[in-house]
Amino acid sequence: MANVAMGEPGTKAESSGAVDTPPVVLDHVRMEFGGRRVIDDLSVGFPRGGISVILGGSGSGKSTILRLIGGLIRPTAGRVLIDGQDITDLSERRLYQLRRKLGMLFQGGALLDSSTVFDNLALPLREQTRMTAGQIADEVHATLAAVGVSDVDRLLPGQLSGGMLRRVALARAILRKPGILLCDEPFSGLDPASTKRIESLLTGINRQWGMTMIVVSHHIPSTMRMAQRILLLMGTRTVEGSPGELRSSADADIVDFLDEEPGTAPGMAKE
Repeated sequence: MANVAMGEPGTKAESSGAVDTPPVVLDHVRMEFGGRRVIDDLSVGFPRGGISVILGGSGSGKSTILRLIGGLIRPTAGRVLIDGQDITDLSERRLYQLRRKLGMLFQGGALLDSSTVFDNLALPLREQTRMTAGQIADEVHATLAAVGVSDVDRLLPGQLSGGMLRRVALARAILRKPGILLCDEPFSGLDPASTKRIESLLTGINRQWGMTMIVVSHHIPSTMRMAQRILLLMGTRTVEGSPGELRSSADADIVDFLDEEPGTAPGMAKE
């Protein structure tokens, strides 16, 4: 992959509040699985306070990038920096502390099936804070209300519709108001109305809280509406730009990719 610069790759932030320094940077990152190279020499910085969307075909490394940023896997080579801190060699204890800066919305929601909606959200507050039971209840209910969900405390995840399940998972991801939100295929499997609802929630949260969002998606229409920057993974090529810049590109491969129906990539069936 070619190097791209959405921010300033490799630049160390002087402080976590540095406005012009990308809070998330991949610096010459290479990632291999069983000898198969998935990411090759990728350098990219994701702008602070913006919504960045990673597009690409199946197997292009989209979700791998999120897992690298979350410290769930370590790169074969290169550095991953969060607010200027290289996380690639951190101990599990230090990584656990760092992940408090991150919220993660997983594709399947990753809620505990045997726990109620309330307990799914309350669990991290019980384990990681000294909040009272009343404070926890207030925080859980306020966060659920922020994503348009109410009166679901006693329901199990399996009793929710797909769109409501995704909203509850989003509520859990933003519960601690992280500075960085990672979203893996937030629109996957949703009907058009639910897709637009999640899209609206993400853009609203971004505007209200200034949260840096990095979204992996295959849904091109929502990407073109919500993204400030797009990282397009195309095999050995990596292209970056605003939606307008990519739409007006003279590169036929880019135009063909963005003209595909939602959920498809050039030469691929819908997922």
